[in-house]
Amino acid sequence: MTKSTQIQFEFKIIKTEKEYEKALSRMEEIFDSKPDSRDGKEAELLALLIDEFEKENYPITAPDPIEAIKIRMEELELKQKDLVGIVGNKSIVSEVLNRKRKLTVQMIRALSEKLNLTAHVLVQDYQLVRR
Repeated sequence: MTKSTQIQFEFKIIKTEKEYEKALSRMEEIFDSKPDSRDGKEAELLALLIDEFEKENYPITAPDPIEAIKIRMEELELKQKDLVGIVGNKSIVSEVLNRKRKLTVQMIRALSEKLNLTAHVLVQDYQLVRR
């Protein structure tokens, strides 16, 4: 029996940074274990505990609609000009991407389809820049 299989991790809800660090350390030790082994089962449960702690303490928020559009444009290697006709004319596209004009429902529908973004991301409120 290896040293890592002899160590028993105390399973409980992770509430502190110290407990979180201990859980991460243990996960490093058993990460590559076979799924059906004792360590593999421990890793599976430990992953759930770590995930819950991270969701509560390090939430990842969705980007605002304009940032989401820009990220997807980059992923698809699209330029601003590629949104002409989808969002509107060249100046409207520029105003939207520069946060000078809000997205309309029609724009959201078109962007959702063209960029494969959920409407949920696109309908979030965001701040316009002051002119």
